[in-house]
Amino acid sequence: MASFDYSTFLSPFTWRYGSEHLRNIWSETYKRKLWRQIWIALAKAQHQQGLVTKEELDDLIAHQDSIDIEKSQRTEKEIHHDLMAEIKVFATQAKIGGGKIHLGATSMDIEDNADAIRIKESLLIIEEKIKKLLGLFAKKIEMYKDTPCMGYTHLQPAEPTTLGYRFAFYAQDLLNDLKLLRFVLGQLKGKGFKGAVGTSASYTSLLNKEKAKEMENAVMQTLGIDAVTIASQTAPRKLEYFAASALSSIAQSLYKFAFDVRIMQSPNFGEWQEPFGAKQVGSSAMPFKKNPIKSEQICSLARLVFHLADVSRDNASHMLLERTLDDSANRRVFLPEMFLSVDSILESATKILEGLVINEKQIEKNLEKYGPFVATEAIMMEAVKNGANRQDMHEALRDLSMQAWEAIQKSGENPLTNLLISDTRIASLINTKELKTLLDPKAHIGLAKDACEQLLQELKNI
Repeated sequence: MASFDYSTFLSPFTWRYGSEHLRNIWSETYKRKLWRQIWIALAKAQHQQGLVTKEELDDLIAHQDSIDIEKSQRTEKEIHHDLMAEIKVFATQAKIGGGKIHLGATSMDIEDNADAIRIKESLLIIEEKIKKLLGLFAKKIEMYKDTPCMGYTHLQPAEPTTLGYRFAFYAQDLLNDLKLLRFVLGQLKGKGFKGAVGTSASYTSLLNKEKAKEMENAVMQTLGIDAVTIASQTAPRKLEYFAASALSSIAQSLYKFAFDVRIMQSPNFGEWQEPFGAKQVGSSAMPFKKNPIKSEQICSLARLVFHLADVSRDNASHMLLERTLDDSANRRVFLPEMFLSVDSILESATKILEGLVINEKQIEKNLEKYGPFVATEAIMMEAVKNGANRQDMHEALRDLSMQAWEAIQKSGENPLTNLLISDTRIASLINTKELKTLLDPKAHIGLAKDACEQLLQELKNI
């Protein structure tokens, strides 16, 4: 038997990443409990059809929770089949009903339905955590919807936006992820009970066609999931690809958010900072460091999710004819790791957003430093309306802007506002009051506030 203390390899997902709830769902114990739950649901339906006696069914129910993983693993070591090993152990415990366990079924009638249940339960947990995170984003959007900040394209100062509008971008992505997740939940189904190659031949040999359908419907109703219409030996791996795609999409959205936090926390921007504990250590060598470790963790796990999602695509593509087994080993790894990764990403994003430090003084400082450049186009348009030559004015504004950039490199201060006000070419066309109005960053945020309010309404509707 394997040893699971700290002297052997343990997955970081065993204890470091993801919630206990999700770890329980993807645990070996819970999987085997689901298998037994499915066998009993099958036995109940077969009891209704006269294939299993009341005494046999009661015996199976009485031993439903008698999971003995060590005994099952010893048996598996001999027979090299994990599900059949569990059947053998269950049968030795339930001596009256054990002979009817798995009647008419193939392994994937049990395993794929169990996995569909685990995927559904996991997606519902992820859904709730997305909703919580969207609620936090909504608060930020509402609070900062008309707070101007410098916008950046190519990581260079561009035009002003609002802080709320930037948060709205992340929220909109996450809202689309929620819609995709709900679509996946709507499509998610189990294999049902269709036997070795999906034709239900084993069940129709036990019962007639109509009763075989009744039996499948009864079992799936007990399990709380629907069955696909068409299956091979397995449920369509396309459905797992859908789930993996939704998880990858969530990871992508929060990767961008976390990467932006990392940028905004860097001193040259300095506008945001993820929460940093009073006793938190940023570096073993540099005591002054305040690193954005939660944001970096999100980006790291998100990269893993992106590539794990590719495995689900490959499984769906390579499921040759009615079944191959080359998906079995990787499904034991990528399914739980994707869910636990996204769960951890959502938890970290929530903590970041709850404690995010907004440095409003630095936001204003960056606006003062770079915001005046934004007004040059509006000044040019106004001057032309007042009779200036467009090309001459463009050259005059370019010349003043280059002077300002040079000054910024030397002193860090932007003298463009004063240069514009004192320039006789501009003063003859635009008075000082109008010029200051054009230089106000709030005059250049367009429909940002209106768009924020529109998205907020959509977020309230979820």
